[in-house]
Amino acid sequence: MRREAEISPRFAVLPPLSLYIHIPWCVRKCPYCDFNSHEARAPVPEQRYIDALIADLEAALPLVWGRKVYTVFFGGGTPSVFAAEGIERIIAAVRARVPLASDAEITLEANPGTFEVEKFRAFRAAGVNRLSVGIQSFNPRHLKALGRIHDDGQARAAIEIARQSFDNFNLDLMYGLPQQSVDEARADIEAALAFAPPHLSAYHLTLEPNTYFHRYPPPLPDDDTAAEMQQAVEQALAAAGYEHYETSAFARAGDGNACRHNLNYWMFGDYLGIGAGAHSKLSFAGRIVRQMRYKQPGQYMESAASGSAIQEHHDVAANEIGFEFMMNALRLNQGFPSALFEERTGMPLTAVLKELAAAEQRGLITRDPLRIAPTGLGRRFLNDLLQLFLPEGRVSV
Repeated sequence: MRREAEISPRFAVLPPLSLYIHIPWCVRKCPYCDFNSHEARAPVPEQRYIDALIADLEAALPLVWGRKVYTVFFGGGTPSVFAAEGIERIIAAVRARVPLASDAEITLEANPGTFEVEKFRAFRAAGVNRLSVGIQSFNPRHLKALGRIHDDGQARAAIEIARQSFDNFNLDLMYGLPQQSVDEARADIEAALAFAPPHLSAYHLTLEPNTYFHRYPPPLPDDDTAAEMQQAVEQALAAAGYEHYETSAFARAGDGNACRHNLNYWMFGDYLGIGAGAHSKLSFAGRIVRQMRYKQPGQYMESAASGSAIQEHHDVAANEIGFEFMMNALRLNQGFPSALFEERTGMPLTAVLKELAAAEQRGLITRDPLRIAPTGLGRRFLNDLLQLFLPEGRVSV
């Protein structure tokens, strides 16, 4: 039998395709943020940037020609700093250039402090049908510690505006905040639940490299307290009828409110990323390609205008594909159908049979002929689980 490194992917049908659109500006850079975002110290060159996005999309069309796009996600930064007319122009350009599914989920990220009732009605009229609101906390002390531009009153007002214009919206919250108690973390979740959001994301604050918090760490809850917070968050959401379907994602049960765009990532679907620093993962008959656009907005706009916004482009090595699939799919609490591995990687499941056996032996996964899923222990020690799938020569997740 050939070694895994000698196996090349072979796709019978290409994975579903999503489109990610990155808008890199925000009103203020948060001290914990490691995304490619830039504080808008001068007027944002909105029209020039939209021209670059459209040029970028047109240059990428040969790579996705004829493929239907099922979800669109405007991320950032804070995409809602753009005018509704600008978002409408981008969506119109997308519709004119790719086959956009008639029921496509189109998400836009927004922060309190950039909310205006008429503006968000205009976003909805432009085609945005899902809003993701960056609340993070309802506690004024914690909002100040996180460097957020809104207060608790603005957070609540923003959610009310979102509810007026959108049936489908997400609230982002964080726990493990500087000097936060378990009761305060629980109070944030209860405040969010009072608005009955269709979807809620709850993230543990981590100190990412190249952030202000990493250079100057604030006093954070210890590991035991943070674990107690996580348990309190999960219990409160389960009691309120939310399905915990991914590590940090909760959807109101029975309404089909799980984020379809993120599910495509986690199930190793394809995505085209346009905009400064955006990443792409695209499958072809016999290979999988990853790309990254230029990160600095000025350089990106110049490069996109000249027809080449791509800074990095490489084929995924065959012996990396199994790990990359598991790094995404094992975030799903219910795991994945066994057949999905071959559908989305173009590789036989036997390519990771030894690793699956080791994970099962350690009690980190359960598996049968139909499904593979992380156990409670595997979800708690996800990095240890993923380490088992690392190819030789790669030392960390």
